[in-house]
Amino acid sequence: MVALQRETPASGPLLTGFAGNGFRVDDQIFDGGLWLTPEWVRGWEAPGWNALNPDLLEPLLAIEPFPEFLLLGTGAHLRRPAPAFVAAVEERNIGVEAMDSRAAARSWGLLRNEGRWIAAALLPLDQA
Repeated sequence: MVALQRETPASGPLLTGFAGNGFRVDDQIFDGGLWLTPEWVRGWEAPGWNALNPDLLEPLLAIEPFPEFLLLGTGAHLRRPAPAFVAAVEERNIGVEAMDSRAAARSWGLLRNEGRWIAAALLPLDQA
């Protein structure tokens, strides 16, 4: 007989919901964008898509140890980040995985349950 055991979720913030203008993490609502690390969560006044640059993500990318990669939630639809943005982040030996923010929210939970050391920057779904 196979014994089933409930997995203990990884420690740190757990993204539990999202809506057009924000995200729910644990029991807290964050309007606007969101930064997530394995140790903390912060609301983020995300810039417009065209103004996104690695300097705006400095506190997120500077966590110790460095994240394996940046999970970039691009809003309601997948948008490819500019090659210069990706190159600047990868110069720090941090990969970039871009996907729409719904997919990024789901991926956050899966990857954290695997114990992956990642960071996420999620743009709200209603951001143009």
